[in-house]
Amino acid sequence: MYKALHLSPMIPSFDIEETVTFFKDVLNFKIARDDGSYAILHKDDLTIHILQAGTDIGEMECYLEVDDVDGLWRSIKDKVTALKVREPFDRAYGMREMHITIPQTNALLFVGQRI
Repeated sequence: MYKALHLSPMIPSFDIEETVTFFKDVLNFKIARDDGSYAILHKDDLTIHILQAGTDIGEMECYLEVDDVDGLWRSIKDKVTALKVREPFDRAYGMREMHITIPQTNALLFVGQRI
């Protein structure tokens, strides 16, 4: 049997530069690779891949678990005013979450913390 180490979402984007800027400037990810058509970003032990989308992409969702969702919200709320967001709220399944639509994608980012 193998041990899964990381789950790295691959997010199709209509505008890679804007999507990378969101992860870099809002969520403090670091760029490991960005050639204009494919990008890889890292934060702590997490990796996200951004790839060029075709004209017909489906929706996807990613879940980013953090240790302080309210602190993160306070630090980013002024940076996401142009995006569709839902401020932190408690879920019946024991998580406190916020939701952010990732720019230039059909992807929704769930950010959560165990209550």
